Amino acid sequence: MAIEGPLRELGIHDVFQLLDLSRKSGVLRVVSRLRDNEGVVAFHAGRIAYASIRSNPHPIGEMLLKASKITAAELDAAREQQTQHGDRRRIGEILIEMGAITPRDIEQYVRRQAEAVVFELMSWREGHFRFEEASADELPDNPSVAVSTESVLMEAARRIDEWSRIADRVPSLAVIPEFAEAAEEHSGQLDLLPGEWEVLTLIDGARDLRRMAVDLARSEFDVAKIVYGLVSTGVVVLREPDRRSRAVAMDSDAEAERQANIRAQVLQGLAAVTGGRLDDAIRVWSHYLGAHAGDKDAPAVREAVEAAERLRRSVEVLRGE
Repeated sequence: MAIEGPLRELGIHDVFQLLDLSRKSGVLRVVSRLRDNEGVVAFHAGRIAYASIRSNPHPIGEMLLKASKITAAELDAAREQQTQHGDRRRIGEILIEMGAITPRDIEQYVRRQAEAVVFELMSWREGHFRFEEASADELPDNPSVAVSTESVLMEAARRIDEWSRIADRVPSLAVIPEFAEAAEEHSGQLDLLPGEWEVLTLIDGARDLRRMAVDLARSEFDVAKIVYGLVSTGVVVLREPDRRSRAVAMDSDAEAERQANIRAQVLQGLAAVTGGRLDDAIRVWSHYLGAHAGDKDAPAVREAVEAAERLRRSVEVLRGE
């Protein structure tokens, strides 16, 4: 059974809670045309077994390699097991069987991956979600490692709260970091952590924070926190994108949001039909047709309204109304 609808009707936090409380197994896909992005989360009996997002996928194998938990040879061997031997399990499951890493370590990194993805998804106010239910055996990898959905939601909420505290210095992910002029009293003295050095190596006057997160294979939240520290200590300064590029981006975003809103009405009607609520579907779609008669989906929606009205009349006849 599928559960779907627009995020404007049911927020992603509520979707996760619903799947957690009902102990569902299956795959949730969340798509935002406005952001040109998609998140995928696999659930196993209400717990999160896997999560990824197109804009910054945070692959488990790369995370483990970067943390020196596994070697490059072990990662290559696990990937070869997938590609050449048709092993449908995920990298983590194969690495556990190989003895390269423990289930506890995998759980830790699955949690980190899920926290980064859920934190991003919880900021979306537009888009569409669809959950396809499946038994545990039907999932791609019947996972032995899955993390608590409730704990991941709590961590995402904590990150949102922390982001509000750093927003005074890091207003958005679109800002571009640049090196600050060195003060004489600090000349030649830099005592930084490895993560801070990694960020510094990518400062080129062109990359914004979102691009840096992708290049570092780290979460946007982690990069923003590191940059906040560097700004606070006077190592870097932040520059807003130039006005022209911002104006073009704003126009593009406005048009994308308008299209997303139009599409949301189509999907809302579709969700109503799927749920057997013909009156709601006809009402939503009729409003859509009145405002967007020239939209590319309008002909199909018009046919759907006519079909829904015929079906409603037939049901009324059967009921003797």
